[in-house]
Amino acid sequence: MILFFYNFALFVALIGGAPWWLWRMATTHKYREGLLERLGRVPRRLVSDAASALGSGSSIAPATFIDRPLIWIHAVSVGEVLAVTGLVKALESALPGYSIVISTTTRTGQALARERFASNQVFYCPLDLPWAVNAYLNALQPRLLILAETEFWPNLLHGCFRREIPVAVVNARISNRSWPRYRRLRFFWRPLLSRLSRVLAQSQTDADRLLELGCLSDDISVAGNLKFDVRAAQESEATRYLRSISAGLRFIVAGSTLEGEESELVESWPRLVAEDPQLILVLAPRHPERFDSVANLLQKSGVLWSQRSSWLSEASAAPLARRALRPGEIVLLDTIGELASVYSLASVAFVGGSLVHAGGHNPLEPAQFAVPIVMGPHYANFAAIVDSLRSHDALRISAKDDLASTLIELLGNRTAAKAIGMRAKEVFDSEAGATDRCVKALVDLIQPVSPPISATMPIDPAILEEAQRLKHNGAGQEAILRFIRDKGGDKIDSSLILQSICGVSHAQANREVHDSEVWRDRKSVDDSFHKRRWNEFEEASKLPQSEITVTDFEPEIRSPRDDEERKP
Repeated sequence: MILFFYNFALFVALIGGAPWWLWRMATTHKYREGLLERLGRVPRRLVSDAASALGSGSSIAPATFIDRPLIWIHAVSVGEVLAVTGLVKALESALPGYSIVISTTTRTGQALARERFASNQVFYCPLDLPWAVNAYLNALQPRLLILAETEFWPNLLHGCFRREIPVAVVNARISNRSWPRYRRLRFFWRPLLSRLSRVLAQSQTDADRLLELGCLSDDISVAGNLKFDVRAAQESEATRYLRSISAGLRFIVAGSTLEGEESELVESWPRLVAEDPQLILVLAPRHPERFDSVANLLQKSGVLWSQRSSWLSEASAAPLARRALRPGEIVLLDTIGELASVYSLASVAFVGGSLVHAGGHNPLEPAQFAVPIVMGPHYANFAAIVDSLRSHDALRISAKDDLASTLIELLGNRTAAKAIGMRAKEVFDSEAGATDRCVKALVDLIQPVSPPISATMPIDPAILEEAQRLKHNGAGQEAILRFIRDKGGDKIDSSLILQSICGVSHAQANREVHDSEVWRDRKSVDDSFHKRRWNEFEEASKLPQSEITVTDFEPEIRSPRDDEERKP
């Protein structure tokens, strides 16, 4: 019922907001990019190359062309993509038989994901519309959905629960700013969050809040923050270039800045340069759509400045003309994915989104390089990380009016600044390990501890595969059992397949098959026979897996006499 009202409200919002969305799509590229994917058009690149047999007219490939079991990870934007990058690599190593795909919501997150992963692993997450969500779930048939942080979308969650796809949340958190809103709506979230298979929270505070919202205590644990495991994979081209043209100069790197912060830095710049004439400011706006407006701000200010995008790429055939940076110059870093590495050049780093009421951004990117960090007072989105750094005197908080003074203080006292940076790195290193803890929990979630059923009881692979497809497409249990029986399977086959595709226990599967309408007509005839077969199977299952082979076991359970007994 709650889902019905949610979808009704969503439909009303779509209708009411249609003129605004159409106008934004007509005037802004980011609202058009990936639109068909968001509406449920599953891209062909996500499926196996075998899909080429479909012909060019089809926009998607059916699930039967996916050649390996699949894990779907959703990371909304740049920060989440950075956080799950190490997790993806670790899962690929731990689960070599699985394919992993990554969805994002924002254009910047999509661009970074396509840099980090293969193109056939990355796509735009569908809007939380029933038909769009179902299109992806039916095509991909994921064995596991992993959500980064708090991407709780009701239709996506319901679609997974209906198909019995386990859902895990990594880096789970509820920020101070969003907590009151979640708490008011806990009646809405409780039925959904109580069905999550695994919740790996960043901190105990996050775990307690998620428990109050409805997560089950047995399914939630504190794994730590994946962002403490993020390392700059390699030195970016911008970093190498800046280092080569800045001999004797010192950098302030202002990263992830928002509107109102660039103007404050530009206004303070003459005062900073007067204190240290050898300074360079690297200004990196958070959102690419603001690159042009920040360029206009710099142009109107009259300061000496240059743009990263105007440099020739190292990959260019033309030689790179290297002009030395001049003291007092501002460099606009108008690219995606290079900021984390550029922080390594900084004498002091300012992390944006914190002078304005936007919740702040991640201070760990400069912390990994032992760079002293300055933030504004608004850091609610990263409160746990900032509080940890502040408790070790590894970060400075500055009000807007005091920003220039704080930067000057750290630039002037190099010994104190170096000590602050070293403490930040110590905190960064000491909090690492969340990736390993998450991998262990996720592997345990999708890999059964007991031996594969096929090792002890042979099942026709074609029947098992088709039953699995039916389940992922939303078929009910009775329909699946009817299919198994129509294909010549018996009660033992039915129960074993239910265990395999639904993850239920041996006893529960046996009970559900026994009570099903499909096998009701065989109860009196089959019960004694199947009881003997179950006893044989259970005795064999107690042996070590190495002592059970299909060839040894099959004659005992598939003898001609048994086949005769099984005939209706």
